[in-house]
Amino acid sequence: MRPHRAPLILVFGILEFALCPFFGLAAWIMGTRDLNEMQLGQMDPAGHDLTKAGRILGMVATAMIVVEVGILVTFFAVGFSAAH
Repeated sequence: MRPHRAPLILVFGILEFALCPFFGLAAWIMGTRDLNEMQLGQMDPAGHDLTKAGRILGMVATAMIVVEVGILVTFFAVGFSAAH
């Protein structure tokens, strides 16, 4: 059985908010993969809760980035339209 990567996934989920949006996406992808492997009995299930928390943080942070980019695009589009 492979060891879990729960602390790494949780740290990536937290780093999303502080440093870089790619950490959250990595936490989301890694967390999903690890949770699936835990369900299949291929990975140590001891890190299930931390993995789930890191995955959720990654999902929330990634969604926030998508919303922020959408708002910026809207503001630029409205500003560009108003200028012409």
